Amino acid sequence: MKKKVLSVLLSTAMVASMLVGCGGSGDTPAAPAADNGGSQDTASAGDAEAPAADNSGSSEGVEEITWMFWDDLNATEDLISIGYRETVERFNKDYEGKYHVNVVTTNLEEYYAKLNALVAAGETPDCFIVSPGPNLDVYVDPGVAADLTDYLKADGWLDTFNGGEGAFSQQTYDGKIYAVPLNIAAACVFYNTEMFEKAGITTMPTDWQGMLDACEKLQAAGYTPLTISAGTAWCLSMLAGYLCDSEGVDLAALDSGSASWLDANVVSATNKLVEISKYFQPTAAGDTNDVATANFYNEEAAMLIQGSWAIAQINGANPDFESKCGVFAFPGTDGRVIAKSDSLAMSANTAHPDAVIAFMKYFTDDTAQKYTAEVGGKIPVTTVEYDASKAPAQLAYVMDVFGNAKSTFGFYNESMATTEAGACFDDAMVAIYLGTPVEEGLATIEDFYKNNVWNK
Repeated sequence: MKKKVLSVLLSTAMVASMLVGCGGSGDTPAAPAADNGGSQDTASAGDAEAPAADNSGSSEGVEEITWMFWDDLNATEDLISIGYRETVERFNKDYEGKYHVNVVTTNLEEYYAKLNALVAAGETPDCFIVSPGPNLDVYVDPGVAADLTDYLKADGWLDTFNGGEGAFSQQTYDGKIYAVPLNIAAACVFYNTEMFEKAGITTMPTDWQGMLDACEKLQAAGYTPLTISAGTAWCLSMLAGYLCDSEGVDLAALDSGSASWLDANVVSATNKLVEISKYFQPTAAGDTNDVATANFYNEEAAMLIQGSWAIAQINGANPDFESKCGVFAFPGTDGRVIAKSDSLAMSANTAHPDAVIAFMKYFTDDTAQKYTAEVGGKIPVTTVEYDASKAPAQLAYVMDVFGNAKSTFGFYNESMATTEAGACFDDAMVAIYLGTPVEEGLATIEDFYKNNVWNK
C-alpha cells in the first residue's frame, strides 16, 4: 500500500486525541456534512458555533449518529442529493424511537479539508461519504475507516451488488472492504445537440483533431465551445488526466521514479490542455464547478466535460434542457473511461455500528437504487430492476459509453502516490492554464516527486 503523508498525520493526531481524551464519544471521522432535510437536526462543518452532534444516544434510548455529506440537502437542486435527502428522511421515519441520523453539511470544494480537520480533532462522524480508489487508504491506513467485510457478508447484502465482491474493487485493501459504493458514474462530454446542429457538426468527435475541429465550428457559429472550471482545480485536472492517459502516461512509472514528469508524453498531453483552453469560457479561471456546469445547462456554452453525476444537477436545475443534452465519450482515449462512485465509510470507533450499517443499507436498497437510475441518472450498483423509460435520457447515452469502454481508470489526482502529489498536479495544471510555461509547470511536479515521493 502506498505511503500517505496525510495518513501519518491523521494517525498521530488520533493517538494524541486518545491520550488526552478528546473527541467526545470517539466516533469516526466526519466529513463536511450535508444539510439534512425534514425533521433531522443539522450541523454545519463550516460553522464553528454549530452544536456538536450527540452520538452517545438520547435519554429516550434513541441512538443518534452523524453522516457527513458534500452538499446542502435543503437548498440543493441536484437530483442525486435530493434522493439522499429522501433516504435520510425514510430512515429516520422507519427507525423512529430507535435510530436517528443527523446530517452535517458543507460544499464539495471544502469537503475533504473539513473532513480531515474533524478526523485530526478526534471528531469523526459515524458515517461519511468518500471517493473510492487509491486515496481511500488515507482513511484506511490510520484506522479511521472501519472494515465492512463481515457486515457485507453477514446476511447476503454483498450478493445484492452487481458483480458481487467485484463491485468493491476500488473499496478493497488487503482483501478487506472499507466502503460501500452507492452508484457508478463515467466522465463524458456533454453537448448541446441544437448548437452542434446549427454549427454543422453531424458526427461526434472520436479523436483529438475531431475535438478541435468541433470547437472551431462552434466558435465560428458564435458559441462558446467549452465550459470548464479552473476555479475548482479537479475539473481542469480531470481533463488533463484524460489527455495524459491518451498519451500513454504511466502513473505507476512516475510513482516509482522510472519515468519523469518532463517526459515527452507528459509534455505533449499538457500542450494539448493549453491548445484546447483557447475554447474555454472567458471566466473559466474563476468559475467554480457549479458555475461552469450552469453555463452549460443555461446554454451559454456548447460542451461540458464532466462526470455523469452532472446529469442530476443539469436536469434538476433545468428540466427543459434534457431533450437537447447529448453525451459522447471523451475522444482519443482508445476506449478508456474515467469512472468512479460515491461511497460510504463507517468510523472504526463509532459507538453505534448497527445503526450505521442499517443506515448504509438504505442507500443500496431497491427504493434508493431505482431512484438513482430513474431520477438521478446514475448507474445503480445493485441488481435492482428499473424502468429505463423513466430514467433521464442522458443515462442511456452514458450506459452506451460505459458499455463500450475497454477499461476504466480513476481521477489522476486521486491516483497518485499521495494526496499531496495529487494536489500538486491540480495546482500545476491550473498554473499552466493561467500562463505558466508547460515545462516550468511540470517541473514543479517533478521537484515535488523528487523531494516527497521518490526514495521515500
